[in-house]
Amino acid sequence: MLVLTGQIIATVAVLANAVVYGTDVCGAVITRSVYRKLDDATVTLSAGWGHYYGDKRMPIVGAGGVVTAVLTLLIALLAGQTGAAVAAGIAVAALLTWLAFYVRVAKPINTRQTAAALSGVIPADARALQDKWDSILKYRVGLQFLAIAGLCATLVLF
Repeated sequence: MLVLTGQIIATVAVLANAVVYGTDVCGAVITRSVYRKLDDATVTLSAGWGHYYGDKRMPIVGAGGVVTAVLTLLIALLAGQTGAAVAAGIAVAALLTWLAFYVRVAKPINTRQTAAALSGVIPADARALQDKWDSILKYRVGLQFLAIAGLCATLVLF
């Protein structure tokens, strides 16, 4: 029963983190290229409104993904499933590292771009802000990939 519960929670973790992974991949593969074609004001307004809505809606999914990954790890440990626990541990480490990138780099930029969108005042360093935000996308995508791969491995190893 404990293994089945772990598998169900790991599946929820995969699905929740897939939303974040997909959002980051879209940013890396599509949005970043689009923003390079736009002027600073348009980029800032578009990104700002995106962050306005994203920062209101995504925390539930993101936090749910982290919490269910941690629960998956704990259940694997309790069930004595060493391989599954190692894979889940890798996923949790990747998610915590992703979260550090978000909190230290992305969130402060999100806040500034959201303020710009709400006020209509474009910061003088608008392009530099977006470039800095874009600069961590490869890490965010890689970490989310690693987390999902770890969680999928957990499912196989349970």
